[in-house]
Parts: sequence; structure tokens; C-alpha cells
Amino acid sequence: MPLAAGVPVLTPELRAALVAFRRDLHRHPELGRQEFRTTEQVRARLAEAGLSPRVLPNGTGVVCDIGPDDPDRPRLALRADLDALPVPDTKTVSYRSTVEGRAHACGHDVHTTIVLGAGLVLARLAEQGRLPRPVRLVFQAAEEIMPGGALDAVKAGVLKGVGRILAVHCDPKVDAGRIGLRQGPITSAADKLKLTLDGPGGHSARPHLTTDLVMAAAKLATELPAALTRRVDPRSGLSIVWGRIESGHAANVIPQHAELEGTVRCLDLAAWHDAPDLVHEVIDQVASIYRAKCEITYQRGVPPVVNEATSVELLREAMTERFGAHTVEDTEQSLGGEDFSWYLEHVPGALARLGVRPPGDTAKRDLHQGGFDVDESAIEVGVELFTAAALLS
Repeated sequence: MPLAAGVPVLTPELRAALVAFRRDLHRHPELGRQEFRTTEQVRARLAEAGLSPRVLPNGTGVVCDIGPDDPDRPRLALRADLDALPVPDTKTVSYRSTVEGRAHACGHDVHTTIVLGAGLVLARLAEQGRLPRPVRLVFQAAEEIMPGGALDAVKAGVLKGVGRILAVHCDPKVDAGRIGLRQGPITSAADKLKLTLDGPGGHSARPHLTTDLVMAAAKLATELPAALTRRVDPRSGLSIVWGRIESGHAANVIPQHAELEGTVRCLDLAAWHDAPDLVHEVIDQVASIYRAKCEITYQRGVPPVVNEATSVELLREAMTERFGAHTVEDTEQSLGGEDFSWYLEHVPGALARLGVRPPGDTAKRDLHQGGFDVDESAIEVGVELFTAAALLS
């Protein structure tokens, strides 16, 4: 296998095979805990390469070891996520989703292909006696479903014998050929909040004789986020954004029921631990003013991904070794959530932002949109980044 700066580079044949593999996944997106076809595609390709992949207990997700256990050198884990999103694919491309209302609009097909490709390269190196540390490939299910399939993978023992774990996430704001790195928190905690308000209802001409649920819902929608900004350190970034407010059926009827749903996000781990109690307290105070009976459902999601310094420097050194120091840029902390954080509760690791924007493209793009796509040269970059990290670890 040819070398460039000491790191194996992809052959044209493997590069083409990986692009085809990604496009196949893109055509057949599967939602969280339903990734049976995707799981089988990954398992079969690894087995074809002479490896011994194991399907995780729930029937979706794969774990695969490269190299024998070494009591003196814990494994380096490389993690990918398999699931797609319940959004329609609006692109006009040959590999457009064939499943109505579902698309790989977050790049998990790319993450999966990169970890697969890295595994294939590292398996060759292991055969040649050139792999300094055993590696574990982790393909988890259900990243998009709170609190995340990473918890299932951890419970299944994927971190046993692992000393460090690495991952990438597609970033449409970074050019292909580059990565973004950050020490410390790189994503936000993300929880779900649902409020159910009930009252006797009544005529809109006499709101003083009943519970004005629409007013109560409106006050909660505006005053809860505002109150939180005065109850916590603003540097924690604790915020609530509503995604659904629903109540009533007629202009002259005060309804008996109202619902609000949204997300609670937080940049700081300590503030995230305190958030549920604080949110409950403020809601109770506001709801009581309007005599609304309020049921609160606070669903824990994921903590922030907190990148460990040594792991970040490993990724920096690996990218520099293969592509040059100019290909690494600093990245900001995102308010998006990522269940990779659960792995970091147990072992050190880091998540890198993988550039997928075609160089020169000035359009503003984001994740979780039906038109999301990537510059597929990012696959090669990700594979060689992980390969270099494994050789340097």
C-alpha cells in the first residue's frame, strides 16, 4: 500500500468502493433501532475482509476488533452512528433516498463509511504487523433517539478494554479536506421538555371565571426561557426553545387543554445536572399564577461532549501528519446534542468536525435538512485521519 507522510493512503479501488458503499446507505436510510439492513451491510463487508464483526444484542449495531488484545496497550475505539432521520430527501441525485420521508440528513452514512474504511485499512496493517495498538470499530444504532444508542452500546460492553475513543461528525460549514477541533465542550447537552396544561375551560367572554389556558401557555412559552437567563450563570448557555405549542379549536372558547414541547440545551455540564430542578421550579411558579394544572415531562437527553486534551492533540497530529497543519482549524461549541458524550463518561476521547462543504461553495447549509449532502472527498479524509491516529496512538 503506498505511503504519504508515513500514513497509508487509499487506493483508487478502495476509494471508489467506499463512495459506492456510502451511496448505497444513502439510498436505504433506516431510523434508530431499525438499522437492520445497514447493520448487515457493515457486518458483511467486515467479514469479507477476514474480520470477525459481532452484531450488538438489540440486533442493530456492530462491534469489530482488529488485532489481538494487548494487556499493556488498551484498544483505540473508532465510533460511527448508523441511523437516519425522519425527513424527506429533497436532493436530485442518483443516490437519493428510496424510502419515503427518510433521509441521511445528518451524515451518519458518511461516518459509517469512514469507520468501515479505516477498519479495512487497519486490518491490512495488522496483517503486516504494522499496527502498534489494537483497534475496535463501534457502529452504534439510534444516535438520533434520546438518550441515544450509545448507552445501549456501552451496556453491551463495547468499551471493555478500550483506552480512548475517537469520532467525527460532518460539518457543512467546514470545507472538505479540513477538520475542526476544540478542547473541552464541543457540543451542548440536549433534553426534551413537554408541558401539559389542564383547566375547566369556558367562554372567552368570561376568562375571570375559569382558567385561561391559552394565556397560561403563552406566559410559560415566553417567561420560562426569560426567567432561566436570570437564574443561572449566562456562560452556561442554558436555554429553552419551543418546537410545538397547541391549544384550542374555536376563537370564542377557552380550551380545557394545552401542550408545549421543546428542547432544553446547556453548554455547561454542571448547569445541565441542575437544570431539571430549576425548570420545574420556574414552571410551577408561573402556572400557579393562572391556576393552571400543569404536568411536566422532563426527558433527559445527552450531556455535552467534552473533548479530552490528549485525544484532541492526537487528532491534530494525525491530520497534520497526513494533510498538513493548515487543514486543522479551531471550531466553536455547538448547541447541538451528540450521544458520543456517553462514551466520554467512561473513557477519554474526542469528536472532530469533519469538513464536507465543497471548497468554494459559499451557500449556507445546515444539518437535518432534506437537501443535505457532502463532498465525498471527505470520506477519504476521514479514513486517513483515523488511520493516522491509530498509527500514532
